[in-house]
Parts: sequence; C-alpha cells; structure tokens
Amino acid sequence: VRVNHQDDGWAVESALEELALLCETAGIEVVASLTQNLDYPNPRSYLGRGKLDELCQLMDELDVDIAVFDDELSPAQMRNIERKLTNNETLERKIIDRPTLILDIFARHAVTHEGRLQVELAQLEYRLPRLTNMWSHLSRQGVGGVGLRGPGETQLEVDRRLAERRIHQIKEQLEAVHRHRELYRTRRRKSGMPVIALVGYTNAGKSTLLNKLTDAGVLQEDKLFATLDPTTRRLRLPSGREALITDTVGFINNLPPSLIAAFRATLEEIEEASILLHVVDVTHPDAAEQSDTVIEILDDLKLDDRPVI
Repeated sequence: VRVNHQDDGWAVESALEELALLCETAGIEVVASLTQNLDYPNPRSYLGRGKLDELCQLMDELDVDIAVFDDELSPAQMRNIERKLTNNETLERKIIDRPTLILDIFARHAVTHEGRLQVELAQLEYRLPRLTNMWSHLSRQGVGGVGLRGPGETQLEVDRRLAERRIHQIKEQLEAVHRHRELYRTRRRKSGMPVIALVGYTNAGKSTLLNKLTDAGVLQEDKLFATLDPTTRRLRLPSGREALITDTVGFINNLPPSLIAAFRATLEEIEEASILLHVVDVTHPDAAEQSDTVIEILDDLKLDDRPVI
C-alpha cells in the first residue's frame, strides 16, 4: 500500500523491487505484484476489499501459495487476510509480512551461536502475539500432554507458555554473551587501538571492502543480508598505525522496530567505533535514498554522534 500523504523518497517500483530481492534471498519465486494507493492501510485487512478480492483472484489464476506484504501486518489484519485467501479449506496459503520475511533471512544467515540466539529471540517476540493466527489448530482444547498441560488448558496456552519460557532462557544466555563481549571490549579499549565500523545499506559492498582491505575471507554475495554476524579484523593503515575494522549487518528501509533486537551485536560494535565508514553503492538507482535511510536509522538508534566518512 502506498500511503498518499507520505513521501519518503522511495518509489513504489523501487520498494517492490527490494521486496522481490528479499523474497529471492528467502527462496521465494516472485510471479506477480499488486499495489494500492490509500490514505491509510485498511485496519482490518490492510488492502481495500476490492483489491483483496483482486489478490485472491490473481492467486487462484497463477496457482500461488504465498502472499508477501511489504509492511508489518497486525494480528487482526493477518487473520482477516488469511480467512479471505484460504476460504477453501483445501487451500494451503501462507501470509507473510515484511518482518517475518526479514527474520527468515536472518535465520538463514546467522552463523555464530549469538547470532542464532538473537534471531530466535526476535522471531519468538514477534510471533508471540500472533500465535492464534498462525496456528488455528492450537485453539483446540487438549487433554494429556504429560507434564505440560493442566486440566482444560488449550494447546495455544501451552505454546504461549513454552514460548515465554524460551524467551526468558535466550535473554539469560545473551546476557552472558554480552558480559563476555564487554570484557573483550574493555581490553580493547585499554590497548588504545582505534575501531572503524563499516556501516551502510544491505548489499552495498561492506563485506567486499573488508575482504579487500584485510583478506578477511568474509562471505560476500550479491544478496540482501548476506552478512549478519559482525566480523572484526586488524588493519594496518598507510601511516603505519594499526586499527580494528568491523563489518556490520546492513540496514534496510522500513525496518520494523521489533527487529532491532536482532541487531544487538552489530549495534554494540558501532557504539564502540571511533569512526564510521559509510559504504554506499553509487551505481544503485536508489543510492541517495539508501544513504538517507542509513543516516536515519543511526539517528533513531542514537548512534549519530560518531564521525562519519
């Protein structure tokens, strides 16, 4: 949905091209797209009723089993869209919003134990209020479930309780990792070695630059979010001085606040940086908008006080 009174500089075509790239990275084949101009997204179904009918007809004609929305859907919107698009009980169709898609990509690309924990935490916290919509069978009241289920407790309640317990466990584990990382940073500060953090839009070329400068051997792919876990390497500057340079996860436009938790390791590295090296792919048609997005996110995260090149 293109909101009429909002102008963030991004063309609808560019936003959909980026969504298609996200889908491709997640292994989804894109066959069609729809847009609608509205003053506000429909609070019940995101799209207007007529456009939702058009989407349903298009999915029938193309035999499509996934609909991806370039926005964060509320639990009610997701439920109502799902009902409309799967009114035939034999149909199995997935409704995916932008945060769910990005989290799926994060899960694919997280390599370290900490990275996986961060992504799992973000997924659980995002899915918890949506459990009723994602799993309709969980609302059935069950019996048994030895050791887990109380008398008359529904499967949904059990799953909610298990999810909350897992969230608590992950937070405790991440806190332990955070304390260990802080000890490492304290030693690094005492050494007085300056830290350079590479920041930029996803797929701007940060990992490629790190590899060229340090032979780091970091994965570099022409895909969104190919790098999720921060990588730090020693760099000898032309002056003979040494510095540490860190590759961080790329930012992206319209990043839902609920996903910021998955950036914790990256954000901690940026907070420690002496200077930020903002990498921009000037050959990209939306280079200016991408650059503005990075600056806005750094500003939102209160990280805009660092010198930037």
